[in-house]
Amino acid sequence: MSKKIYRKIVTAWCMYDWANSAFATTIMAAFFPPFFRSVALSAGFATNEATAMWGYTTAVSLLLAAFMGPILGAIADFTGIKKKLTGVFAGMGILATGLFVTIGGDGWMWAAILFVFADVGFAGANTFYESLLPHIAKKGDIDQISTAGYALGYVGGGILLIINVLWYNFPETFGMPGPGFAIKASFLSVSAWWLLFSIPLFRHVPEPVSDKTVRRFHSPLKESFHRLGQTFREIQHYKQLMIFLIAFWIYNDGIGTIIKMATAYGDEIGIQISDMILALVITQFVGIPFSFAFGWLAKKIGTKKSIMVTLCVYFLITIGGYFMRTATHFYLLALAVGTVQGGSQGLSRSLYGAMVPKARSAEFFGFFSTSSKLAGIVGPILFAVVSQVAGHSRLSILLLSIFFIIGGALLLKVDEMEGIRVAREENAVFEKIKS
Repeated sequence: MSKKIYRKIVTAWCMYDWANSAFATTIMAAFFPPFFRSVALSAGFATNEATAMWGYTTAVSLLLAAFMGPILGAIADFTGIKKKLTGVFAGMGILATGLFVTIGGDGWMWAAILFVFADVGFAGANTFYESLLPHIAKKGDIDQISTAGYALGYVGGGILLIINVLWYNFPETFGMPGPGFAIKASFLSVSAWWLLFSIPLFRHVPEPVSDKTVRRFHSPLKESFHRLGQTFREIQHYKQLMIFLIAFWIYNDGIGTIIKMATAYGDEIGIQISDMILALVITQFVGIPFSFAFGWLAKKIGTKKSIMVTLCVYFLITIGGYFMRTATHFYLLALAVGTVQGGSQGLSRSLYGAMVPKARSAEFFGFFSTSSKLAGIVGPILFAVVSQVAGHSRLSILLLSIFFIIGGALLLKVDEMEGIRVAREENAVFEKIKS
């Protein structure tokens, strides 16, 4: 493969981060949580209960995505449709996001249903998109490609978020009747953005070779369930991968809960939506250089140590969140998140990818996705329950520090070089079978 073609494939893969990050920023992090709270408040919920309902909604979407991941991942591995399944789930997410414009009044249940479909589409597409990474990356490039994807995601999501913020703050300038209209216009813009910038992935990234040794003997559906049980048994042979999965399961739950609940929490304690969204814009663009910086840092001190740095910062963020009172505090904490969010997620993805056998990348990334989503249910539910019991959400933020303490302690036990060595040995076996 020529350098030009390789660069085109890598760029096309990274552009999907640009495309779908609009959902993560404008929908998940910025506008939709306070929008959902406003709809729930209109339906008669108390202020802390409205926050709790948002927590429960995100937990349901994570649960559904978690159960689908392993089965569809196994199907993708031996049918050779990883890229196609990326398209199916992205299409579901794009459509549901576009339908957010139909939410009105006190229709919190309709809002919850649409968000679940959109978020499952977003998460499902990511599972198969990420499973393409070990196939397109050359040896030694995986950390840089993964973090570059996150950096592009920050740019793409940040650009659209700036446009949406301008619409919200100055609706009349853009011919909109008010902020409420601007929010719904923003929802529609995310759907269009996601669709448009997904095109390079489907045009230029090749579909990986399927595992024909499995296809020869079983139907795809039967084999998916067979391999689901088999993977639970076989993953015990990948000791370092297993330890990392559990560590990621825990600390990523803390990260995901911060992302999903930040603006809902800020809205509850009285911080203006305009301030929170501006802080998130800053987060996006701070994240760009820091995503690349963590890719560089991983080369210097190792991937695992670099992830540990991010977890220490997240621990401090949860402590700061407990004491947050003003918009200035929110800005400072958002700035801190921006320095580590891309690095923590990008390097976690690349470390896992380096320890996964290529022949089972979609199946194992399905487990990766399942681990984070099943564990990810705990954070929002804990946040919601504590918020309801305490009558406010401050203690919920503080309790998230536990996820970074336990997850970091487990991550320290991972021998990343041993995990990579085992994966390379399996890759060599698969290459012999292909030939």
